[in-house]
Amino acid sequence: MTTTTITRRTLLKTTAVLAGGTVLGHVLPASVADLIAQQAAPPADPVAAIRAQMGATPIERLALADNLTMLSGPGGNVVVLNGADGKIVVDGFVQPAWASLKQALDAMGPQRITTLINTHWHFDHSDNNANFREAGAAVLAHENTRRRLSETHELLGMRFPPAPANALPTQTFADSRTLQANGDTIELGYIPPSHTDTDISIRYTRANVLHLGDTFFNGMYPVIDGGTGGSITGMIAAADRSLKMADARTRIVPGHGPVGDRAALERFRDMMVDVRDRVQKLKTSGRTLEEAVAARPTAPYDDPWGKGFLTPDQFVTFVYATL
Repeated sequence: MTTTTITRRTLLKTTAVLAGGTVLGHVLPASVADLIAQQAAPPADPVAAIRAQMGATPIERLALADNLTMLSGPGGNVVVLNGADGKIVVDGFVQPAWASLKQALDAMGPQRITTLINTHWHFDHSDNNANFREAGAAVLAHENTRRRLSETHELLGMRFPPAPANALPTQTFADSRTLQANGDTIELGYIPPSHTDTDISIRYTRANVLHLGDTFFNGMYPVIDGGTGGSITGMIAAADRSLKMADARTRIVPGHGPVGDRAALERFRDMMVDVRDRVQKLKTSGRTLEEAVAARPTAPYDDPWGKGFLTPDQFVTFVYATL
């Protein structure tokens, strides 16, 4: 496999960056997508612009079990396990949403926030690490997340400098970690490089809920961060791994999109396999990226998969670059 770093220039050659989808409550509001797509007049600080727009997205709440809640809106999906042992939170939205997130957490009861878990390093999931630490929580993540947050990265035309020391995870693990809290067992497991090389799964055994972070985008084409180890083949392998952890009654929380089930994850996996095979055939035959995009290998799936975060052309770009 040869992984090519996807730059803003590459993406703009095939499609308007981050445009073409309604993603309110999923990843980026359309107005933010338009900001990045305006190559002639980009915002002075595209990361700040995205943070501001995402932070204004209302938070929606969904009960997953009697003491397990999903919050969605200004970033990746958040899950909160609440009880006498305190609040254990998975992912934390973007920085401007902190006040609204803290208000939502406080409304669940007087229990303190004990732990924040990062599913991976991307800013729409780990952006509030420092705020959680200031609130007294430990921040738990895979060891690669701490490493990636300590580096400079370019992603989708945006530059992310190293996170300050107070925004880094305070606890890390290499393969797995198990927590006992609030009447449930929380199993954290490292997912080999897929969306990034920092991804983990979080399984709530009593509630039969599985949070997969951005290794699962429900109903939309996924982002694949080849710059930090992601690949389409890794995404497929991650879906195969996760399918073995779920049964017909498991509720599966994606990084973005509505709560799904095993059947939804299987559809996601099957779509990726077919698109991967179609793009691989084009690339093996000598087609350039532009020619592969023009061949429209995702056409059978563009409705509805292409109406979410990524345009079909942009998804083909990610797949082609990571094969």
